[in-house]
Amino acid sequence: MTGSTGGPGLVSPAEMIEPRRRRRPILPLIYWIVTGITLVPIAFMVVYSFNNVPTGRISFHWSGFTPYWYLNLGQVSGLTQAFLTSIEIAVLSAVISIVLGVPLALALERYRFLARGPLNATVYADIAAPSIVVGAASLSFFLSANISTGFVTILLVHVAFNLAYVVVVLRARLSGVGTALEEAAGDLGASPLVAFFTVTLPLLLPGIIAGGMLSLAMSIDDYVITSFVAGPSVTFPLFVYGAAKVGLPPQVLCFGTIIFAVGLLVALVNALITRRAPRAAVDDE
Repeated sequence: MTGSTGGPGLVSPAEMIEPRRRRRPILPLIYWIVTGITLVPIAFMVVYSFNNVPTGRISFHWSGFTPYWYLNLGQVSGLTQAFLTSIEIAVLSAVISIVLGVPLALALERYRFLARGPLNATVYADIAAPSIVVGAASLSFFLSANISTGFVTILLVHVAFNLAYVVVVLRARLSGVGTALEEAAGDLGASPLVAFFTVTLPLLLPGIIAGGMLSLAMSIDDYVITSFVAGPSVTFPLFVYGAAKVGLPPQVLCFGTIIFAVGLLVALVNALITRRAPRAAVDDE
């Protein structure tokens, strides 16, 4: 009855799977085409960061290979400080967002309480709100509260929008791992705190790394919101925008390449951790 020569209306499993096999090569092809297109600007950035331009300004006319710009990253006044300010804000906002985001994601995903609906709406509204609206609203709030704009206000705003992305990523991870292992730890006598640090937190680690990376990228990349609340502080995107009016130094491409390389390295580490986690669980069994 289940063979390929069954009666009218019966379809064998092989016949049901065959249409899927025919479509499989198309999706990877589309994936690699889209990925290749998005990587073209990054490839240009990496290649031309080694361009030996005589004018000291970015040019897409190839003048020969040189590592000079990497060996003189601090040559441009203000660029290194702006880059370090961006890194400092990005790391701090990512750490704070993860510290606040883990309990918030757990509460929204695992528990039912009165403020759950408004909190959910706030998280998604923070992601959906246009950057210019968030920047203008933040500036209005700081001026109304008589808070001087600068490093602290940039950090507060970056934590605000990074927190929403971290919560979404962690909730997706929590919905995938379920609660069976935590319940088993509780049945074996582990307290909720011990179960959290020995079971829940390791399971959340790939989501935490992914959320942290997303926060770093969002923070370093942000220009619109930061421009509203920066005050006298200058971040890397603000410096690049200002320097573009007179010609960008090649060191801008060098810093961009460094950021991309570090992000790629962290992504590979996260992928390795994600792949090893299921194998470790199988080995433990």
